[in-house]
Amino acid sequence: MISIRPSSSSPIFSSLRSSFTNRSSPNFISLPSTINHSRFSMVSASNGSQYSSSSGDDSFFRSVLSGMEQVYLNRNPTANTILELVQSTDDNQICYDHLAYRTFGVDGHGIESMSKLFLDFGYTEREELRFPKKKLKALWFSPPPNVNGGSGSGIHGPLPRVFISELLVDQMSPEAQEIIRKYTRLSGAGHKHSAISSALGCLTWPKPSHMEFQQLARESEYAAWTLVNGYTLNHVTISAHRLKPPLNDINNLNQYIQDKGFKLNSEGGVLKVSPDGLLLQSSTVADSIPFEFSDGMKETVPCSYIEFAQRLVLPQYKDLPQDKVEEVHRRDGFEVGNADKIFESTSKDQLTRAA
Repeated sequence: MISIRPSSSSPIFSSLRSSFTNRSSPNFISLPSTINHSRFSMVSASNGSQYSSSSGDDSFFRSVLSGMEQVYLNRNPTANTILELVQSTDDNQICYDHLAYRTFGVDGHGIESMSKLFLDFGYTEREELRFPKKKLKALWFSPPPNVNGGSGSGIHGPLPRVFISELLVDQMSPEAQEIIRKYTRLSGAGHKHSAISSALGCLTWPKPSHMEFQQLARESEYAAWTLVNGYTLNHVTISAHRLKPPLNDINNLNQYIQDKGFKLNSEGGVLKVSPDGLLLQSSTVADSIPFEFSDGMKETVPCSYIEFAQRLVLPQYKDLPQDKVEEVHRRDGFEVGNADKIFESTSKDQLTRAA
């Protein structure tokens, strides 16, 4: 096997990125100026996973993730600023709890279109979650065990969980199905390369018309979001308990973010708490970004947001000394009730409410 070690500075990768990030590209949402993502330290938050591979495959995988993160930071100034603020406070090291993606559950464009990349590089499929009212399902994936991130710098640190959801298209109205199926058909084999489209920041289908976007938004804001954002990162999540005091308490972190003038998702309360009380989550409201539709209409559309999660120590490990507590001793997985409210971070109600 030939090992390929693409670098963001290589001529080939730079050329590809340039061609897909040109603002005149018909399938691309406008981006602000490039942001250097490499300054963020990222460590895994799933069961103490540590990464030690220096293989070409690993280099390629991390280059893809790096592209996804870059697109996310370019499009979402709120996430970028919050990461800078949190890191600058007492020189915090940033840990990503998980990365999240949205998909259309039709003709191979659903969860499997994004999960293949992660499964191929050692991730394990875990529990399925269902959201009947939103007509969604999701799967989460844990990173490879015994994985080290070398220096632990940026995307080359240990790996986070992955959360991938899909719209159950067959449960939508005939009109909504027609729109979604039209564009997934026009995508052709695009679903086989969804990770590439995520890393380059482009859609795998043509731009929709404004009328089609509005029609989907009336029935499912998730569907409308996916139509214009495609496979780009929906959000990244900071692991609050891995920060230094006082920000390692999610309530303090939420207050810090609000004091800086950022609006948090208030659906069900700012703090979302699992029934067992061990998974605490919150998130900002999504940024909006200008989008020109195929019919020439222009409108700002919701983009992505940043989430915060605190995983408390499991009851059986409550007597462990604090300096002995590792990720494997903390609450793992996800919670339907929490995630259902976090989804609202891109909703019109949250975007338009007063701070």
